[in-house]
Amino acid sequence: MKNLDINQFLEKIKKMEKGERLDLSSDEDLSIGIMNLISMEEHFFFTYNKTGDEKYLDLLNEVREMRKSLLKMIIKDYEGEVWCISKHLLAASMRLMEVGTKYLTKGDKKNASDLFKKSYQLYSLFWGLNLGVVKANDVKQSQKDEVKFITDDEKPKVKNKASIFEKLGELVKKAIDCCRE
Repeated sequence: MKNLDINQFLEKIKKMEKGERLDLSSDEDLSIGIMNLISMEEHFFFTYNKTGDEKYLDLLNEVREMRKSLLKMIIKDYEGEVWCISKHLLAASMRLMEVGTKYLTKGDKKNASDLFKKSYQLYSLFWGLNLGVVKANDVKQSQKDEVKFITDDEKPKVKNKASIFEKLGELVKKAIDCCRE
């Protein structure tokens, strides 16, 4: 992120700390619903391939259309790949959360905690991208066609040493209050 973007991001957080909170509680609920619709799409895909029954393709398509219309309620303005990135951020966040829950059920709190942290980081990145505090050019393409975050050495120097994920996590904590009606 450029220094100006980071400063704008920090300014938004300061405003929220002063009580000028964003009311995203409905959008947060909607994003979790969208995560579940993405999971349903995946399950219909696998069920179709396991059974060969085309009714699962029809169900997949209906759920996909519903997911697309609901995602438009959150992602209003986007450029380039932001729509697709957003969908995949929600999907990956949901999957990591589910795997973390399985580790937790087995009593493996260490791996569960690590997966929950990564899930929350992806979820925070989704909100950062869709609230305009992270731009798509904050990621870069490596030579192996793997998307990776710009390294700390490549980022402009800022006074606050927190990572982008820590900053976004704080933004989500401050901006989204699911208990507020």
